[in-house]
Amino acid sequence: MDYIALTILIINIVLIGTMMFIERRKPEVIISWLVILTFVPILGFLFYIIFGSGLSLKTRRMLKRKIRYEDTYESFVWKELLRLPELSEEERELALFNERNAKSLPYFDNDIQVFTFGREKIEALKKDLLNAKHSINMEYYIFDDEGVGKEIMQILCDKAREGIKVKLIFDSVGCIRAPRRFFKKLKKAGGEVAEFFPPLFGIRLINFKMNYRNHRKIVVIDGRIGYVGGINIRDDHMGLKKKLSPWRDTHLRIEGNAVYGLQNAFFNDFFFCKRKHISSTELVALGYFPKMQKCGNVTTQIVCSGPESKIHYIKESYMKMISMAKSKIILQTPYLVPDDVFMAALKQAIKSGVKVIIMLPRKPDKRFVYLATLSFARELVEGGAEIYLYNGFLHSKLLIVDDLCVSVGTCNADNRSFALNFEINAFMYNKNFIKMCYDILNEDLNNSMQIDLTYFKQKPFTSKLGQTFFRMFAPLL
Repeated sequence: MDYIALTILIINIVLIGTMMFIERRKPEVIISWLVILTFVPILGFLFYIIFGSGLSLKTRRMLKRKIRYEDTYESFVWKELLRLPELSEEERELALFNERNAKSLPYFDNDIQVFTFGREKIEALKKDLLNAKHSINMEYYIFDDEGVGKEIMQILCDKAREGIKVKLIFDSVGCIRAPRRFFKKLKKAGGEVAEFFPPLFGIRLINFKMNYRNHRKIVVIDGRIGYVGGINIRDDHMGLKKKLSPWRDTHLRIEGNAVYGLQNAFFNDFFFCKRKHISSTELVALGYFPKMQKCGNVTTQIVCSGPESKIHYIKESYMKMISMAKSKIILQTPYLVPDDVFMAALKQAIKSGVKVIIMLPRKPDKRFVYLATLSFARELVEGGAEIYLYNGFLHSKLLIVDDLCVSVGTCNADNRSFALNFEINAFMYNKNFIKMCYDILNEDLNNSMQIDLTYFKQKPFTSKLGQTFFRMFAPLL
C-alpha cells in the first residue's frame, strides 16, 4: 500500500509539473487541480486523465493546420468582398479589432432572423432543409435520438437519398446518449458523418479529450442560408421537458455573405475530423461558396474560438465590447463562471457609470455550476450590477452594448466556453437590428425577477456553503 501511495504521489507531482512548465496553465487552474490531487489523490488522478489532460502535440498541430486553412479562405473572401465598410467610427473600431485579433472578416448586407424558442427555430430549419437543392452541412454539440432528433435525421436521410450532399458533425460528449446506429442511418443513406474527438476504441467512457468539446451549432444550406446560436437538437431545447420549461434561447437564421463564415467554420472542423483538406478554390468550384445577392443591411462578423489557440477570441471580443460601453451592457448566459479579468472588466464598466444587466436562469440544469454562478452573481450585485433570474431556463448566449453591437452564438460566460470548448459567435452591427434585440430583452425582463443582497442572505446555509465550495473549482467547471 505504501508503494502504491508513493507511486500516486510521484505521478501527481509530475502532473502538476506538466501543467506548470509544459502546458503553462493559469495559476488558478493549477491550484484547483492541486487541491483535488492532494485531497483525493486516486480519484483526482482519474479525473485528471479524463477531464484535465491537455491536447496532445499531434492534435495541436492538426488544429493549427486548420488556422492555415482559414488564411487561404480569407484571401479568397477578401477578393470577393473587399470594400469600405459603411460603419460608424466605434463600429469600425470593434470590427477592426475582431479582424486583427480573430481574423474575422466583416460581411455586409445580411438579413438576420432571431428565434427565441426552440420549436420556432426547428420549424424554420425543417422548411429550409426540405428545400435544399445542393448541400446541407450540419454541426451540433447535441443531436439526440428522440422526437425532434428523429424528425431532423429523417429529413437528412431523405435528402441524401435524393442526391443532396449531406455532411454532419456531432460531438462525442454532447451526443453521448445517442446510439451510434442513429448516425449510421445517414451514412447508409449516402451522407457523410464525422464524430468530433471520438472515444478510444469506440468505448464512450474512455475519451481522453472529453474536456474539449465542440460546442458549436452550425447549419449551412446550399451555401446561402445559415443557422447559428444556442439551440441544440434535443427535446428539452424545444421546451418539452417540464423540469426546464419554459426554455428560453437565442438562435439566428442568416442569409447573406456571413454564411461564408459559417461555411468556413464548418469545413475547418469537418476536415479536421476527416484528416483531409480541400482548398477554398476547390470548394468554390464544388458550389459551397456561391455568389451572394444583397439580402439585408446587417453587417456581421463570425468569430470562432477553441483550445488550439492561447488567445480566447470570443472572450477578448466580449472584453473589447465591454470596454467600449458608454451607457448599457446586457448579458444573457445560463452559466456565469468567468475569470478575474472578465469580472474586473464588468466592475470597471459599472464604476464608469455604465448600467450592467445580467440575466440568468431561475431554473438550473447543472446544480453545482449554478451554485458557482450564484457566487459570482452576488459579487456583481455588491459591485452595482443588476441581476435578473428568468422564470424558466435561460440558455441564451447574448451580449449587447449600447447601440454598438450585439453578439449571439454558442459561447457561455464561463471559463469552459472561453478557454476549453470550440465555440462560434456572430457579432452584428445595425441600429435597427439592435433595437429589435432590445425589444426582445425587455420582454425577458418583464418575465424575470430582479435579485438583491437580501436574496443571497436568505439562502440556506447549504446553498451558501455550496457557492463557496464550487467557486474554488471555477476554472475547471
